[in-house]
Amino acid sequence: MPSTLRDSAFTVPKNYERNQPMIPNAFIGKSKKPTAKELATALGPAKALWDSLLSQLAELFDPTLEWNSYSPKAGWSMKVKKGSRTILYLAPCPNAFRIAFVLGDKAVKTALESKLPQRILKLIKEAKRYPEGYAIRMDVKKESDLPAIQQLAAIKIAN
Repeated sequence: MPSTLRDSAFTVPKNYERNQPMIPNAFIGKSKKPTAKELATALGPAKALWDSLLSQLAELFDPTLEWNSYSPKAGWSMKVKKGSRTILYLAPCPNAFRIAFVLGDKAVKTALESKLPQRILKLIKEAKRYPEGYAIRMDVKKESDLPAIQQLAAIKIAN
């Protein structure tokens, strides 16, 4: 069992979100960060959602984007940072992508008191606690997922 969030990266039990397995990272086994063309090919129709989310986040803050892979077995993810603080992670998957937040106690409290969709509140309530905070992960496949992600980012920034 991982002792910290960094040890677990994007490895999640199969009982994630009502027994739905997570979509695998599109760049498992790759030793080099993906090119723009490789990213677009892997994301397929979700590339428009990826770009839209990054544009929406840029309206909240001036993000720094960093590709990261702690192991070829985990694939690649993009850290979206405000200054030196990581706000969220984006992990490309075939025709979708995964987002991950690590929320501290104050951010969790604020999120639970917000008007986030019930399925997001459920993810927060059931999130595993690591020393760094609560790990919130979800696969993004449709435009309607983006407002909640933007709201969580705003909550993380404020807390």
